[in-house]
Amino acid sequence: MKKILTILGITVASFVYSQGGTLIVNNYTPYDFYGAIIANNFAGGCYPMVSPNTPNSMITVPANANMGTGTELRYDNYRDQYSSSLYPIYEWNVNLSPTNGQPRIWSHPAIMPGSIVALNTRWASTKFQMRFAGTTSNVPEFNANLSLSGNPCNSADDFFNTISGANSADMFTISSGGINYTYIQLY
Repeated sequence: MKKILTILGITVASFVYSQGGTLIVNNYTPYDFYGAIIANNFAGGCYPMVSPNTPNSMITVPANANMGTGTELRYDNYRDQYSSSLYPIYEWNVNLSPTNGQPRIWSHPAIMPGSIVALNTRWASTKFQMRFAGTTSNVPEFNANLSLSGNPCNSADDFFNTISGANSADMFTISSGGINYTYIQLY
């Protein structure tokens, strides 16, 4: 009986933290967001872990790209983002262990909604460097490693303020209607 309850508990935890949630990046700054986004397993270790398989695993969200302008980065899942997002990812890097990483295109069955990878990952962290809009020049002091509170794989804070206080960023999740909405907000 204990084994059955344990298995049921792990299954429920997997669904609660499933990637089925949506990632939204709102950039309210005059700078480009240049960074990595990472989804990982919160229950039972850090793997699977998923990130964009782009040069340096980085993506760019332009200056002033946010929900107010209708230009936010929005990923509903690994597959559907390719046809619905303004910033689609063609290929994801899927790590099943520290030594087993495999590229998977957006339509690969391993990362479809309902797959083992999708059901056992959730948006979890970002590492970014803000850049002056349209350039590769970094904005001084506006870079951070953010992670959702409680992420067992990354103990970074879920908020960041520049030393000058001119800019900030935070990462959080809101659950509504059974869907987790994870936000990365840049101010």
